[in-house]
Amino acid sequence: MTSPSLPPADTTGAPGSRGKLAQLTAKRIEADIIRRRWPVGALLGSEAELREHYGVSRAVLREAIRLTEHHQAATMRRGPAGGLVVRAPEPSGATQAMVIYLESVGTNLEDLIGARLLLEPLAVALAIERVDEQGIEHLRAVLAADDSDLPHRGKSGHVVHVAIGERSGNPAVALFIEILAQLTERYSKVTNGREHAATSAAIGHDGVNAHRAVVEAIIGGDVARAQFAMRNHLEALGAWLADQAKLLSYHARPSAFDNVISGDKLAEVVAERIRQDIRQADGRVGDVLGSETILQDRYAVSRSVLREAIRLLEYHSIAQMRRGPGGGLVVSAPDAEASVETMSLYLDYRHIEVRDLLGVQESIELGCIDNVAARINEPGVADRLRGSLLIDEHTPESDVLEAARLFHAELADLSGNPILELFLKVLLELWVRHSAALPVKNPAAGPRAPELAAVHAAIVDALLANDSGLAKNRLRRYLRALGDWWQA
Repeated sequence: MTSPSLPPADTTGAPGSRGKLAQLTAKRIEADIIRRRWPVGALLGSEAELREHYGVSRAVLREAIRLTEHHQAATMRRGPAGGLVVRAPEPSGATQAMVIYLESVGTNLEDLIGARLLLEPLAVALAIERVDEQGIEHLRAVLAADDSDLPHRGKSGHVVHVAIGERSGNPAVALFIEILAQLTERYSKVTNGREHAATSAAIGHDGVNAHRAVVEAIIGGDVARAQFAMRNHLEALGAWLADQAKLLSYHARPSAFDNVISGDKLAEVVAERIRQDIRQADGRVGDVLGSETILQDRYAVSRSVLREAIRLLEYHSIAQMRRGPGGGLVVSAPDAEASVETMSLYLDYRHIEVRDLLGVQESIELGCIDNVAARINEPGVADRLRGSLLIDEHTPESDVLEAARLFHAELADLSGNPILELFLKVLLELWVRHSAALPVKNPAAGPRAPELAAVHAAIVDALLANDSGLAKNRLRRYLRALGDWWQA
């Protein structure tokens, strides 16, 4: 299958199409960065050169540049020798946005622990395969810090789990575990009231003991023991949190500022406070929070600080400023698109290997298969599975990649776990972007429409027959074949 190239831009720049045109132009810029293998510091061109190269107006180009800056792929350098410069992305902003998104859509404890049980045993196995002397020293240092601060690190061991994810050597696994650990930290802060100090200390001791067992098994190369200890720890953590609360919520938070990290910029603190106020007030999409003047008074900040806070809220799709009569800051529908794009570009920048990409995708999708199988008799699930089969022998090769992406996305959506759905979206976006920018070495070796139609149908047939084992076997073999096609 030949890899699809991005279509040429529409140069009209009509107001109604300007936003879409800017998005397309941003993707073309980012595809050029991927094609050049992320030459950090390289100048892509001046504004005039970029306008000519991409054939767009100044307004469209500037909006496209703003998007690439949001995605952390490039930044505009001003001055005589200025222009658009390739940058090294870092995931912290998008990681926070994903955590916020998952809270906003009502991710529950079962979803959270379920995702961790899929990914962290994988991280343990990879860490055993790849850990070296430096990694051993780092893991033991993190473990010692965990042991010295039971009330704060013992319950969920954020730093221990993140360190194991890093030592897996798989950028996607490390990234996703960081998100899951942050989500668990926020969950535990909400559910753990100050009156539970004694219980927390006991849980802390249990957590530290579990962390020590996992780390020492990793160092000793005992995969079975390390994975067993990790699963037991995560299940115990889930059981403890389940006793405290069922759904992510901020209603029980004693202070709106409890979750703001000391030293944050004032605009970030204000943005966090507004977000928490929305949660505490059960803010619905379309609710008006107040005009700029009202919000300035409410949060006692200057106009410039408030506007910067609003830009952060708009970027995270929490709220949007609506101008004109009856306007003000309006609650938005959750949208993770910007974070998904940023994360996929970050993983491409990290030069994630095909085996690592497919390894984490396999773990996530096998979990999705189990969830779909458990829901197969629910109304509409079987029909949606059949409807996901978008490829047949007549599908143009240029459309196969997108149709295959939609098949996988539908499986994730039907799983009912928003975490798995979000993570899979990141991986699918990475597949699409990388394929578009860097064609396979041998186009004739790629999967063709009839082959994909057959394997997708076989997976769906097994699910409809209530044979989840066969569905997982077929999915696993299919994903491993994709690796061969990519590298052909």
